[in-house]
Amino acid sequence: MISDFFHPNVGGVENHIFMLSANLIRRGHKVIVITHSHPPDRVGVRWLLPGLKHIHLIHAHASLSSLGQEAILHAHHLGVRTVFTDHSLFGFEDAASILTNKLLAAALKNVDAVICVSHTGRENTVLRGQLFEKSEDSSALVVRPNVYVIPNALVAEQFTPATEPVSSETIYIVVLSRLAYRKGIDLLVATAPRICSAFPNVNFIVGGDGPKLNDLLQVRERHLLQDRIELLGPVRHRDVRDVLVRGSIFLNTSLTESFGIAILEAACAGLYVVSTRVGGVPEILPHDMISFAKPEEDDLIRALSEAVAIVSNGQHDPMEAHQRVKNFYNWGEVAERTEIVYDAVVKSEQKDLWTRMQRTMELGPFAGPIYTIILVVDCLFFLFLEWLMPRHDLDFVQMHWEHDNFRQVQ
Repeated sequence: MISDFFHPNVGGVENHIFMLSANLIRRGHKVIVITHSHPPDRVGVRWLLPGLKHIHLIHAHASLSSLGQEAILHAHHLGVRTVFTDHSLFGFEDAASILTNKLLAAALKNVDAVICVSHTGRENTVLRGQLFEKSEDSSALVVRPNVYVIPNALVAEQFTPATEPVSSETIYIVVLSRLAYRKGIDLLVATAPRICSAFPNVNFIVGGDGPKLNDLLQVRERHLLQDRIELLGPVRHRDVRDVLVRGSIFLNTSLTESFGIAILEAACAGLYVVSTRVGGVPEILPHDMISFAKPEEDDLIRALSEAVAIVSNGQHDPMEAHQRVKNFYNWGEVAERTEIVYDAVVKSEQKDLWTRMQRTMELGPFAGPIYTIILVVDCLFFLFLEWLMPRHDLDFVQMHWEHDNFRQVQ
C-alpha cells in the first residue's frame, strides 16, 4: 500500500488503507504500507498492529498522492504489478483539475487495475484517466475491463446506537465535516437559522474545523442562536460515535462526494440521514434511510423538514438501521473483493517497455512525448542502479510473518 495519506494523519483514505491492510493480513497476505515521513518523530520503519510492515504487487491510493504515482512509475521496472484506488471526484474546468487529471492519466496509462469506491466515482475516474481502449470488433472506444468498483466499509461495532432512545421532544441535527466550501458549509449557514425558526424544538451540533468556521460563528451571533447551534471544533475519530448518538438526524451538505463514509457512520449509529444528491451519495443507503435534496437552500429546507417529521413520528428505528448497515458493509468483504482484483492482476500478462511507451504516447502531442521521455529516463536510471547495486548483493528477508501471531493480538 503506497500513499501520502496514512497515519498518523486521520481521514477517510488513511482509515481505508489501514482497515484494508489489516483484513488482507487476516486473509493470509503480507502487507507493507509506505508513506512519507513526519519529522522529527515519525520516520523510518514503524510497526502497526496487526503487523503492517519479495513485494509482488503495489496498491497506490488517492490521485493527489505523488508518492503513489511515483511508485506506479518505478514498479514496472522491477516486475511488480500495480493497482490504484481513486477515492475522490474532480472536475474538468479549472486549471488545477486539468493539471491533476493529466497527471492521473499519465499514471494510469500502464497500471494493471483501477478500483473506485462508487459507480459515480468510476465514471469520473474513467473520464479523467482516459481509461478507454478500442473494441476488438469495431473502432469504437470502450472502457478498459480492469476498472472495478469496491465500496468503502466500516467497523459497525464502533458505531452502535445509543443504549437509551434519544428524546423526540428536542431533535438534534448533527453535522460532522471539514468546514470548507467543497463541503457545502454555505448551505448550512443559510439553512440553519431558517430551520431553528421553523422548528423551536430543533437544535444543531456542528463538529469540525476549517475556513468556514467564522461564517458559522457570525450567523450564530447574528441570529442569537448560541443556545441552538453548538460548535464543537475538531472532533477526534474515536469521539465521532459519542457525538453522533447525541442526535437523531445527520446532515451532509457536500457539493461533491465520491462515497461519503461519514454518512455511513451516521446511519450505522442509528441516525436518519439528510444529504445533498451529489456524486456517489445516492449509492450508499436505501431510500428509506435517507432524504435527498438538491444543493439548494430551499430544497434542503424541504428535506430537513421531512426528516424532522419522520423522526418526530417515530418512523425511524435506530437499531434496525444499525443492523442493516452492518449487513451491507464490512471490511472482510472489501478485502475479499480486493483479493480477487489482485489475483486477476497477477495472472494477467505484463506489459513490456515498448508497449508502455506506446500507451504513454497516447496522452497527446505535448504530454505524450514529455511523459515518454520521463519513462525512458526512469528506465535508464533503473539500469544504472542495477549496475551500481546488483540485485544479488541485496539482503533479503528470510523470516516471514507468522499468522498465528496475528490471531494472538486480535
